[in-house]
Amino acid sequence: MRVKVVQKVIVKQVLTEQSKEKLRHKFILEQKGLQNEIEQLRFQLKKIENMKKPSAASLEKQFEKEQKTRLEKLRIIDFQLEQLNLLPIGSELEETKLDAIVEVKEGDSWEEFKSLQTILVKDGIVIEIR
Repeated sequence: MRVKVVQKVIVKQVLTEQSKEKLRHKFILEQKGLQNEIEQLRFQLKKIENMKKPSAASLEKQFEKEQKTRLEKLRIIDFQLEQLNLLPIGSELEETKLDAIVEVKEGDSWEEFKSLQTILVKDGIVIEIR
């Protein structure tokens, strides 16, 4: 008897000069986007401060909260960029987890099945399945 089941698979990326540069570029684009959002929030906040309406205070708090959230995301991206610069070429970075459909039949090793499978990708090409 055979049964198909869903199993988690980890996809890891091998860091190359090309993938390192792509990640750096991605982080920098995210930074710029967040900085633009923060500037927009500051602009909106100034408009609200000039309104002098009772609801302005609650809106101010909301905008300040949104601004703090984006500043925290910026700090995380800064940290990720620092870490990226420290990583040596050839490092394996977990990119994502996927669900795979796997066939199990009588006589298969349960321990092998239970262990998470890993797909290793280098510059967009699968180089190993563990």
